[in-house]
Amino acid sequence: MNKKTTNRIITVLGAIGIYMLYCLSFFEFLVRAGGEKGSNKPYKKKWFKLKHIQANHPKNGYENEYETGKAWCNSQKMRSCYIKSKDGLLLHANYLPAEDPKRTIILCHGYRGTSFGDFAYISRFLHENNCNLLFIDQRCMGKSNGKYITFGAKEKYDIVRWAWYVSEKNINSLPVYIYGISMGGSATLMATEYVLPKEVKGIISDCAFHDMRNQLKTMANDWFHLKRINILLFRVNIYCKMFAKFQMKEADVTNALKTNTLPILFFHGKDDTYVSYKNSLQNYALCKAPKEIVIVENARHLCSAYVEPELYKNKLAEFFAKYDK
Repeated sequence: MNKKTTNRIITVLGAIGIYMLYCLSFFEFLVRAGGEKGSNKPYKKKWFKLKHIQANHPKNGYENEYETGKAWCNSQKMRSCYIKSKDGLLLHANYLPAEDPKRTIILCHGYRGTSFGDFAYISRFLHENNCNLLFIDQRCMGKSNGKYITFGAKEKYDIVRWAWYVSEKNINSLPVYIYGISMGGSATLMATEYVLPKEVKGIISDCAFHDMRNQLKTMANDWFHLKRINILLFRVNIYCKMFAKFQMKEADVTNALKTNTLPILFFHGKDDTYVSYKNSLQNYALCKAPKEIVIVENARHLCSAYVEPELYKNKLAEFFAKYDK
């Protein structure tokens, strides 16, 4: 082998190595959440500084309402609840009973979020309107264990287990609703593909994405201006399978929505640049069950309830009144 050929081989191998590290970095940044206990501290501060996160977050324009809502959540006396996930993780939730409960709501927060944050504005309304609230910590977040965020691929099974946990405690057979925001909304939709307790009467999905692959593609292109995205995602999917034990195709709402029979109330902000509102339009079109969609003008990600509070609350109240029976 001559020197010229050797140099070419070294160059090719070097390029492959750089490319693999590039893909691994993208995977680590988006999928790895932190340590085994999950608090996502290594990335949380850096993540929030991204301009797309700051622009879409409720603190941008609604900081007082957001912080007031979080403070209300933190001031409530809640009971810690625990379950084991399908893959053996210890998962945590906070339970807040209502004085005269008419229903129970399982609250599923979004990507790198918290229940007290993502539901900061609406949780008090729900509680004061006779709803028991179960604020779950998604795997890797809060007090729940885990290392990897799976964009719904494994969170959907966690939500199913929380639904059965609530059912076992549901002595009075109260109606149960599963309410997810952002990634929590996507995982909630995915969960409908599996057997849920008969007490589950409906689903609420706010600003959910359709599938992990296209959501990452949007983020890679619009947020980071990365090139050769399909090749990048191909490798990221391999890392998902190698390290986090899932594939991106498992984080997709299509099959669930085609078979789901539960009523679904969709919300999405028209000005969402984190998860385009077209995701909810696509999800709504696929849904064969009773459904309604509310697209809120001038609302960013997580902000529909802040922009049109009365509309949002009225739609929730109407949904409960219709399906509580």
